[in-house]
Amino acid sequence: MKVKVIRANVMLVLITVSLVSACVGQGDREVRSTEIEPNSVGELVTNLAPNSHLIYQDKNHNYWFGNDIGTYKYDGETLLRFTQKDGLVSNRVLGMQEDKLGNIYFDTPEGVSKFDGQQFETLEVMVDHPEKNEWKSGPDDLWFRMGWDRKGPYRFDGVKLYYVEFPKSKIEDELYAKYPHISYNPYSIFSMYKDSNGNTWFGTADLGIYQFDGKQIRWMHEEHLGTSPEGGAFGIRSIIEDQDGYFWICNTNYKFKILPDSEDADEQLKSLNYEREKGVVDEHDETLYFMSMVLDDKGILWMVNGDGMWTNNGQELVQFFIKDGKKEISPTSVYKDDQGDLWFGTESDGVYRYDGVVFEEVVFQKK
Repeated sequence: MKVKVIRANVMLVLITVSLVSACVGQGDREVRSTEIEPNSVGELVTNLAPNSHLIYQDKNHNYWFGNDIGTYKYDGETLLRFTQKDGLVSNRVLGMQEDKLGNIYFDTPEGVSKFDGQQFETLEVMVDHPEKNEWKSGPDDLWFRMGWDRKGPYRFDGVKLYYVEFPKSKIEDELYAKYPHISYNPYSIFSMYKDSNGNTWFGTADLGIYQFDGKQIRWMHEEHLGTSPEGGAFGIRSIIEDQDGYFWICNTNYKFKILPDSEDADEQLKSLNYEREKGVVDEHDETLYFMSMVLDDKGILWMVNGDGMWTNNGQELVQFFIKDGKKEISPTSVYKDDQGDLWFGTESDGVYRYDGVVFEEVVFQKK
């Protein structure tokens, strides 16, 4: 099996930047083929599905790719696909995490699967338990969302999953008064993010953001973060902390500095204390909403939304596309690996990697 690397052109839309000066060419690199252990699960395959928009690298430097037909593992030599027939609880993978022991966890709408390198196990869920509304956490806890029809996340303590409900949002009644027949759960978790201080952020469909520091939960909401000026609902789909400690949420109109708690009589749900500062807008003053954001090793924010991608250095936005021939590739997710390389997932055009010089589409093929 070999990995064929297609180097794609990059077309700048707003301004020219040096990172795309050498983006044309082709090359191949060989990898060794190894036999799969007889008792291992997974199917040896030659290519990723084109909609492999989830990307994750584990501590052993294996790459994992997820979509709605299962998950893939690439160890540098072989590409394996895992599905329900291998023990995965659902083929629709929403997220991937790893614990301190190296077990990999797959978040799906049907439950959470744990993979120890040999087999899958579905985690036991504790739904009706006395700690349902008690927010607490240990240093090694993992959080999962398990779909979009619940009012809170699931906390895994290393043994079981505990369902925890969000405290009632301060705008829930207002939302239901405006939309009495809403057909989805407005508390649905659209994004999760852990910041540099270990706080976990949960972005919801319509009811703002919940932040949990391991002891207390806080809440914030600004309508423009999840609702476009034209009235379209986007939800809180992306949260990122930059190198200066500012948070960027869904769009770049503003950035936020988190402050110590202020006095708040509502102890059940404190309001997050923050300062809002002017961010960066594009040359047309258009509000752009992003599905995924990451901070690269140079402190530059990379942001994607399925309509091109942008870099944000805190002063200006640069929009560009990956071009494969005449086709413009627009990623829907971005991920940084432990080498600092950026990986871009798409809905139908495969996965691209950017090493700081060129963008590459990795295609797995037999010899």
